[in-house]
Amino acid sequence: MFNRIVILMILFSFSGCFSEPNNSRGEGEQMVKTITPESAYKLVLENEGKDDFHILDIRTPAEYDDGHLEDAILLDYYSAAFEEELDKLDKNATWLVYCRTGNRSGKAMSIFERLGFHRVYNMGEGIVGWKRLEYPLVSD
Repeated sequence: MFNRIVILMILFSFSGCFSEPNNSRGEGEQMVKTITPESAYKLVLENEGKDDFHILDIRTPAEYDDGHLEDAILLDYYSAAFEEELDKLDKNATWLVYCRTGNRSGKAMSIFERLGFHRVYNMGEGIVGWKRLEYPLVSD
């Protein structure tokens, strides 16, 4: 009896991990959410080497050059062509997006939704939170 209770508890604890909310536009599943730097780090490790996972740095080129996540693609949020360039990216891939503190990336989430991206994670505290936890960065 105890084993059944433990198994049920485990199943219920994992049941919410696999569902994603549907968008209201009827275009299939869409999930855009803000996560912590700890969760972002885990996401990066879990998706290392996967072709359908990308990291998008939406800071300025100078900020990017000062240190960024490995393999991050730079797309300056302040660029006049930001939305046009964003629209060219793979909407079916999984994206981790970050800026300096989470402000720009938080604002960009509505653009990702409107453009029809399916899975986007916003690193809420941005590179500041990543650095605070002393996670690895690369510089060009």
